[in-house]
Amino acid sequence: MSSREYSSQVNLSFSSNFLSSLNSTSGDADANEPKSPAHSYSEGSLPQKSLSRKWSAKSLPWKKRPSNFGEENGTTECREIPESSKEGMNQFPNRPIDHCSIVEASARPDPNEYLSYLTEKSTFMSADLFDFFGSCLPNIVKGCQWILLYSTWKHGISLQTLLRKSADPPGPCLLIVGDMQGAIFGGLLNSPLKPTSKRKYQGTSETFVFTTIYGEPRLFRATGANRFYYLCLNDQLAFGGGQNFALSIEEDLLRGSSGPCETFGNSCLAHNSEFELKNVELWGFAHSSRYLT
Repeated sequence: MSSREYSSQVNLSFSSNFLSSLNSTSGDADANEPKSPAHSYSEGSLPQKSLSRKWSAKSLPWKKRPSNFGEENGTTECREIPESSKEGMNQFPNRPIDHCSIVEASARPDPNEYLSYLTEKSTFMSADLFDFFGSCLPNIVKGCQWILLYSTWKHGISLQTLLRKSADPPGPCLLIVGDMQGAIFGGLLNSPLKPTSKRKYQGTSETFVFTTIYGEPRLFRATGANRFYYLCLNDQLAFGGGQNFALSIEEDLLRGSSGPCETFGNSCLAHNSEFELKNVELWGFAHSSRYLT
């Protein structure tokens, strides 16, 4: 027998034995059924342990993957949240548990913090009013220490004293007054007060007037209708002009008047057009280091 004939018989014998072994393991299975491992189990059942671990997330739709599929492949598809971590989460029904974060409430600001900016107590100042001034005062004075230059309760009733004390420190100053009905109003002066012998207006477009008669502080800035910002005489201090003064204070600092004014476009700042003054304060501004003790 030649070597070629011997090799053909060996191959034929091996093929016959291999086919017979496959037929013996197939049992009663339909010959038309595919023998691929992918069809060896019905939908929803688990793959046999004897199958190769070639399965991957790409081979099956997500809904048809076995529940232990990740464990079969040595991967973790889902993480279970410990019960201890779920306690107290019912109060956040719309927040995903696995992304829940606990944020500590920040400390509430001290309502009396504004007092650290004042060198002395004010009859009128409150936290809300201080915040209001912080948003409308010129940038040059923001963050500065508030210096009480004049108060009728401290320095007596005298317009001349008020004018004299307005020069220290130099720069803008804020006039705050109030009527007997509880309204607080006043205006910003751009520089120390210098009385003139004639009715000559001073100030710039940064000058404003304000009032709390509406329940909350309200600001009236210059409209540009005229330049009658403020008037300083030896016997009168007044803001605005046109039909009326927005605010006028008499020499004795006991009485005043207010009315609609073209300069600031305001209505009456007090409860009545003529009123009695409860107190008069004039505040200046300076860097705190100069006044630290």
